[in-house]
Amino acid sequence: MEGTTNELQQSRLHERLDTNLGGGLLCPFIMSRWHTDTRYRWPLALRFIKGAIHGAIILPVLLHAAFAALIVALDHNIQDLGLPSSIVFRNQTSYNRFWDGRNYLTVIITSVRNLTRSFLANSHRSPLGDRMETERIVCVLIAILYATKNHLRASWGADIIPGTAINPSTGNASLTPEYSDLLPKGLYGCDDRGLGLVLQLTFFVEQYIKRGYDQGWYHAPQASQMQVQLNGMVDAYGRMETIRLTPIPIAHLIHQKQVLALFGCVLPFALVDKIDYWAIPVVSLVMFTLYGIDGIGSQLEDPFGYDRNDIKMDFIVEDIRAEISVLLEEWKRAGEHGYDMFVGKRQVAGGAGDCVQVGDFGTANANGVR
Repeated sequence: MEGTTNELQQSRLHERLDTNLGGGLLCPFIMSRWHTDTRYRWPLALRFIKGAIHGAIILPVLLHAAFAALIVALDHNIQDLGLPSSIVFRNQTSYNRFWDGRNYLTVIITSVRNLTRSFLANSHRSPLGDRMETERIVCVLIAILYATKNHLRASWGADIIPGTAINPSTGNASLTPEYSDLLPKGLYGCDDRGLGLVLQLTFFVEQYIKRGYDQGWYHAPQASQMQVQLNGMVDAYGRMETIRLTPIPIAHLIHQKQVLALFGCVLPFALVDKIDYWAIPVVSLVMFTLYGIDGIGSQLEDPFGYDRNDIKMDFIVEDIRAEISVLLEEWKRAGEHGYDMFVGKRQVAGGAGDCVQVGDFGTANANGVR
């Protein structure tokens, strides 16, 4: 009786499939597949790959989970968070660049002072032609300071002639009369071929050192020391150029900006449960501090520009020019009247004890001696 009932149910199922599919040879095939699938099919709640949507949504789900984990971590550890290390690193690196740039500028200034002192002290009793050459080289030393400043500010151009440079704001050639009178007559620039004006001017200085040694103005150790000063000047110029042309890597700047923005976005979530509305001024104060440090680092990264916090190169160069101009003027007066520099005395052949004192340069004393 039970077997007859099962055969009857199976016969009715075949009849329904024949009716729905139009009959034919498909019925036995479909029935065999239906019987096979029911034995190996997983429950829908346990299916994660075949036919499921998990592969398409796994990435956004993981991102939301990571964001939630970050919020939880900040909520539990916000009291232990100081300034982000990347901000501190950027600020410290930028200040090191600023400090190194100032020190290298001091090296160049010291070399200019030493060379000027040596040139003037060893040539103030030389013939007129040699004195004119000495004056020209001292002017070249001052011009090196201006050329260094303009080079570090990208104020040079392929069309450079004495006193001409490229305006960094417009990109057009502009006259810079601040040091055009200091350059040798007939000088032409080689910036279009990759030679900076600073290095070009050092050739005149080295040629003068060689000529002074050949003429016996100073002995070999003095000439060697002058050469060391000139080499130190070129070395400091190269290091300043490295600071100017090697910015902080862009990957570090991008990551730092993103970390700073993310920190500001999640900080309110970490504070709102603890201090309620006080989270608004606290977050503002914290982000004011962090963005301020980042802004300082951004300005100090290139210390040779025109910002208020950059090295005061214009003032420094003008101050050194005034200082050397006084030395040059005193050197001229002493040479014209046979005085020693800065003492207003004239050496007489009788020896050091026979010096004659004068009250003013070029003015005779009571005995009528000039």
